[in-house]
Amino acid sequence: GWPKFAAHLWMRTADGGVAATAYAPSSAHLTLSGIPVHIRCETGYPFSEELRFSVECEAPVRFPLWLRIPNWAGLGSVVRIGDAAPIRAMPGTFQRIERTWSGRVELTLTLPMAVRITRRYHGAVAVERGPLVYSLKIGEEWRHLRGELPHADWEVHPTTPWNYGLVIDPENPDVEVVKGKVGEVVYGPDHAPIHIKIKGRRIPEWTMEKNQAGPLPKSPVKSSEPIEELTLIPYGCAKLRITEFPLVDS
Repeated sequence: GWPKFAAHLWMRTADGGVAATAYAPSSAHLTLSGIPVHIRCETGYPFSEELRFSVECEAPVRFPLWLRIPNWAGLGSVVRIGDAAPIRAMPGTFQRIERTWSGRVELTLTLPMAVRITRRYHGAVAVERGPLVYSLKIGEEWRHLRGELPHADWEVHPTTPWNYGLVIDPENPDVEVVKGKVGEVVYGPDHAPIHIKIKGRRIPEWTMEKNQAGPLPKSPVKSSEPIEELTLIPYGCAKLRITEFPLVDS
Protein backbone atom coordinates (compact mmCIF):
# COMPACT_ATOMS: atom_id res chain seq x y z
CA GLY A 1 0.00 0.00 0.00
CA TRP A 2 2.78 2.49 0.80
CA PRO A 3 4.30 2.61 -2.73
CA LYS A 4 0.88 3.24 -4.27
CA PHE A 5 0.16 5.95 -1.71
CA ALA A 6 3.49 7.68 -2.38
CA ALA A 7 3.07 7.40 -6.16
CA HIS A 8 -0.35 9.10 -6.09
CA LEU A 9 0.33 12.02 -3.75
CA TRP A 10 0.65 14.32 -6.77
CA MET A 11 -1.30 14.10 -10.03
CA ARG A 12 -1.61 16.10 -13.23
CA THR A 13 -4.93 17.80 -13.90
CA ALA A 14 -6.92 18.17 -17.10
CA ASP A 15 -6.38 21.95 -17.11
CA GLY A 16 -2.60 21.64 -17.33
CA GLY A 17 -1.90 21.93 -13.63
CA VAL A 18 -1.01 19.67 -10.74
CA ALA A 19 -3.05 18.50 -7.73
CA ALA A 20 -2.09 17.40 -4.24
CA THR A 21 -4.51 14.49 -3.90
CA ALA A 22 -3.15 13.25 -0.56
CA TYR A 23 -0.74 14.70 1.97
CA ALA A 24 2.61 13.49 3.25
CA PRO A 25 6.19 14.81 3.29
CA SER A 26 6.99 14.56 -0.41
CA SER A 27 8.38 16.15 -3.53
CA ALA A 28 7.40 16.06 -7.19
CA HIS A 29 9.50 16.84 -10.26
CA LEU A 30 7.54 17.49 -13.45
CA THR A 31 7.44 19.58 -16.59
CA LEU A 32 4.57 22.01 -17.17
CA SER A 33 4.30 23.95 -20.44
CA GLY A 34 7.87 22.90 -21.18
CA ILE A 35 9.26 24.31 -17.90
CA PRO A 36 10.78 22.03 -15.19
CA VAL A 37 8.90 22.48 -11.90
CA HIS A 38 9.82 21.16 -8.47
CA ILE A 39 7.13 21.04 -5.77
CA ARG A 40 7.90 20.08 -2.19
CA CYS A 41 5.68 19.47 0.85
CA GLU A 42 7.05 19.55 4.39
CA THR A 43 4.63 18.57 7.13
CA GLY A 44 3.85 16.52 10.21
CA TYR A 45 0.45 15.65 8.72
CA PRO A 46 -1.69 13.67 9.58
CA PHE A 47 -0.72 14.68 13.13
CA SER A 48 -0.03 18.36 12.41
CA GLU A 49 -2.48 20.95 11.08
CA GLU A 50 0.08 22.77 8.96
CA LEU A 51 1.43 21.87 5.52
CA ARG A 52 4.25 23.94 4.02
CA PHE A 53 4.71 23.90 0.25
CA SER A 54 7.39 25.33 -2.01
CA VAL A 55 7.09 25.65 -5.79
CA GLU A 56 10.31 26.22 -7.75
CA CYS A 57 10.39 26.89 -11.50
CA GLU A 58 13.39 27.25 -13.81
CA ALA A 59 11.49 29.98 -15.69
CA PRO A 60 8.16 31.77 -15.14
CA VAL A 61 5.23 29.49 -15.99
CA ARG A 62 1.48 29.80 -15.43
CA PHE A 63 -0.49 26.80 -14.17
CA PRO A 64 -3.09 25.96 -11.52
CA LEU A 65 -2.16 24.24 -8.26
CA TRP A 66 -4.99 22.26 -6.67
CA LEU A 67 -4.93 21.54 -2.92
CA ARG A 68 -7.38 19.04 -1.45
CA ILE A 69 -9.43 20.41 1.47
CA PRO A 70 -10.89 17.51 3.46
CA ASN A 71 -14.50 17.73 4.55
CA TRP A 72 -13.56 17.33 8.24
CA ALA A 73 -11.46 20.52 8.16
CA GLY A 74 -14.50 22.80 8.59
CA LEU A 75 -14.58 26.45 7.60
CA GLY A 76 -11.27 27.46 9.16
CA SER A 77 -8.99 26.14 6.41
CA VAL A 78 -6.74 28.81 4.90
CA VAL A 79 -3.98 29.06 2.32
CA ARG A 80 -1.30 31.73 2.80
CA ILE A 81 1.10 32.81 0.08
CA GLY A 82 3.74 35.20 1.34
CA ASP A 83 2.26 38.49 2.59
CA ALA A 84 -0.90 38.21 0.46
CA ALA A 85 -4.31 38.04 2.09
CA PRO A 86 -5.22 34.53 3.28
CA ILE A 87 -7.36 32.45 0.95
CA ARG A 88 -10.34 30.88 2.69
CA ALA A 89 -10.74 27.28 1.49
CA MET A 90 -14.05 25.43 1.32
CA PRO A 91 -14.08 21.96 2.96
CA GLY A 92 -14.88 19.03 0.72
CA THR A 93 -13.34 20.67 -2.37
CA PHE A 94 -10.01 21.30 -4.08
CA GLN A 95 -8.72 24.84 -3.65
CA ARG A 96 -7.53 26.03 -7.07
CA ILE A 97 -4.63 28.49 -7.09
CA GLU A 98 -3.78 29.70 -10.57
CA ARG A 99 -0.94 32.14 -11.05
CA THR A 100 2.32 32.68 -12.86
CA TRP A 101 4.89 30.88 -10.76
CA SER A 102 8.40 32.30 -10.85
CA GLY A 103 11.51 31.44 -8.90
CA ARG A 104 10.63 29.95 -5.52
CA VAL A 105 7.17 30.53 -4.06
CA GLU A 106 6.26 29.33 -0.57
CA LEU A 107 2.73 28.75 0.66
CA THR A 108 1.15 27.28 3.78
CA LEU A 109 -2.08 25.32 4.10
CA THR A 110 -3.66 25.13 7.55
CA LEU A 111 -6.30 22.46 8.16
CA PRO A 112 -7.90 22.86 11.63
CA MET A 113 -8.12 19.52 13.43
CA ALA A 114 -10.92 19.78 15.95
CA VAL A 115 -11.76 16.75 18.11
CA ARG A 116 -15.04 15.15 16.99
CA ILE A 117 -17.18 12.55 18.73
CA THR A 118 -19.00 10.30 16.26
CA ARG A 119 -21.77 7.80 16.93
CA ARG A 120 -21.23 4.13 16.15
CA TYR A 121 -22.86 0.72 16.63
CA HIS A 122 -25.12 0.26 19.69
CA GLY A 123 -24.89 3.99 20.46
CA ALA A 124 -21.15 3.78 21.08
CA VAL A 125 -18.86 6.72 20.38
CA ALA A 126 -15.53 7.08 18.59
CA VAL A 127 -13.03 9.90 18.99
CA GLU A 128 -11.66 11.51 15.83
CA ARG A 129 -9.27 14.38 15.21
CA GLY A 130 -8.55 15.54 11.70
CA PRO A 131 -8.14 12.53 9.41
CA LEU A 132 -7.45 10.07 12.25
CA VAL A 133 -9.56 7.98 14.58
CA TYR A 134 -8.15 7.22 18.03
CA SER A 135 -7.90 4.03 20.07
CA LEU A 136 -7.26 3.27 23.73
CA LYS A 137 -3.59 2.88 24.60
CA ILE A 138 -3.33 -0.66 25.96
CA GLY A 139 -0.28 -2.38 27.44
CA GLU A 140 0.94 -5.27 25.26
CA GLU A 141 2.57 -8.64 25.92
CA TRP A 142 3.84 -10.30 22.74
CA ARG A 143 4.12 -14.12 22.76
CA HIS A 144 6.02 -15.93 20.01
CA LEU A 145 3.90 -18.84 18.80
CA ARG A 146 5.75 -20.39 15.86
CA GLY A 147 7.94 -19.65 12.86
CA GLU A 148 11.38 -18.13 12.41
CA LEU A 149 12.07 -14.54 13.41
CA PRO A 150 11.27 -11.99 12.20
CA HIS A 151 8.57 -13.57 9.98
CA ALA A 152 6.85 -15.43 12.79
CA ASP A 153 3.39 -15.79 14.28
CA TRP A 154 2.62 -13.93 17.48
CA GLU A 155 -0.15 -13.49 20.02
CA VAL A 156 -0.62 -10.10 21.66
CA HIS A 157 -2.21 -10.00 25.12
CA PRO A 158 -3.36 -6.90 27.06
CA THR A 159 -1.47 -6.06 30.25
CA THR A 160 -3.69 -3.11 31.22
CA PRO A 161 -7.49 -2.74 31.46
CA TRP A 162 -9.34 -2.17 28.20
CA ASN A 163 -13.07 -2.38 29.06
CA TYR A 164 -13.83 1.32 29.44
CA GLY A 165 -16.77 3.52 28.60
CA LEU A 166 -16.31 7.23 28.04
CA VAL A 167 -17.62 9.95 30.34
CA ILE A 168 -18.13 12.72 27.83
CA ASP A 169 -20.65 15.11 26.32
CA PRO A 170 -20.56 14.21 22.59
CA GLU A 171 -21.68 17.73 21.65
CA ASN A 172 -19.06 19.48 23.77
CA PRO A 173 -16.19 17.05 24.41
CA ASP A 174 -13.84 17.86 27.28
CA VAL A 175 -10.51 16.45 26.10
CA GLU A 176 -6.85 17.40 26.14
CA VAL A 177 -4.74 17.06 23.00
CA VAL A 178 -1.07 16.41 23.80
CA LYS A 179 1.21 17.10 20.84
CA GLY A 180 4.66 15.57 20.49
CA LYS A 181 7.24 15.23 17.75
CA VAL A 182 7.15 12.90 14.77
CA GLY A 183 10.16 10.65 15.24
CA GLU A 184 11.83 7.89 13.26
CA VAL A 185 9.25 5.38 14.54
CA VAL A 186 5.66 6.57 14.21
CA TYR A 187 3.17 3.71 14.24
CA GLY A 188 3.83 2.15 17.63
CA PRO A 189 2.04 2.67 20.97
CA ASP A 190 5.13 4.08 22.66
CA HIS A 191 6.01 6.45 19.81
CA ALA A 192 2.66 8.03 18.95
CA PRO A 193 3.25 11.68 17.97
CA ILE A 194 -0.03 12.76 19.52
CA HIS A 195 -2.24 11.70 22.43
CA ILE A 196 -5.75 12.56 23.54
CA LYS A 197 -6.55 12.58 27.26
CA ILE A 198 -10.17 11.75 28.04
CA LYS A 199 -12.28 10.58 31.01
CA GLY A 200 -13.75 7.11 31.33
CA ARG A 201 -15.05 4.41 33.71
CA ARG A 202 -14.49 0.65 33.70
CA ILE A 203 -17.43 -1.47 32.54
CA PRO A 204 -16.98 -4.67 34.62
CA GLU A 205 -19.62 -6.67 32.75
CA TRP A 206 -17.82 -6.09 29.43
CA THR A 207 -15.41 -9.02 29.36
CA MET A 208 -13.31 -11.14 27.03
CA GLU A 209 -15.02 -13.82 24.94
CA LYS A 210 -13.13 -16.24 22.68
CA ASN A 211 -9.85 -14.36 23.15
CA GLN A 212 -11.26 -11.01 22.11
CA ALA A 213 -13.40 -8.22 23.47
CA GLY A 214 -16.94 -9.43 24.04
CA PRO A 215 -20.04 -7.88 22.41
CA LEU A 216 -20.17 -4.11 22.74
CA PRO A 217 -22.68 -3.07 25.45
CA LYS A 218 -25.52 -0.84 24.31
CA SER A 219 -25.14 2.81 25.30
CA PRO A 220 -25.74 4.50 27.59
CA VAL A 221 -24.30 2.13 30.18
CA LYS A 222 -24.19 2.54 33.95
CA SER A 223 -20.99 2.19 35.93
CA SER A 224 -20.12 2.91 39.56
CA GLU A 225 -16.40 2.50 38.90
CA PRO A 226 -14.18 5.53 39.59
CA ILE A 227 -13.52 8.02 36.82
CA GLU A 228 -10.07 7.57 35.28
CA GLU A 229 -8.02 9.59 32.82
CA LEU A 230 -7.51 7.54 29.67
CA THR A 231 -4.94 7.97 26.92
CA LEU A 232 -5.99 7.56 23.31
CA ILE A 233 -3.51 7.19 20.46
CA PRO A 234 -3.97 7.11 16.68
CA TYR A 235 -5.56 3.85 15.51
CA GLY A 236 -2.52 2.99 13.39
CA CYS A 237 -0.25 3.22 16.46
CA ALA A 238 -2.24 0.66 18.44
CA LYS A 239 -1.93 -3.11 17.93
CA LEU A 240 -4.68 -3.99 20.42
CA ARG A 241 -7.59 -1.72 19.59
CA ILE A 242 -10.63 -0.49 21.47
CA THR A 243 -11.89 2.29 19.22
CA GLU A 244 -15.68 2.30 19.69
CA PHE A 245 -16.49 2.99 23.33
CA PRO A 246 -19.75 2.65 25.26
CA LEU A 247 -21.05 5.99 26.46
CA VAL A 248 -21.42 6.08 30.24
CA ASP A 249 -24.72 7.40 31.59
CA SER A 250 -23.91 10.56 33.51
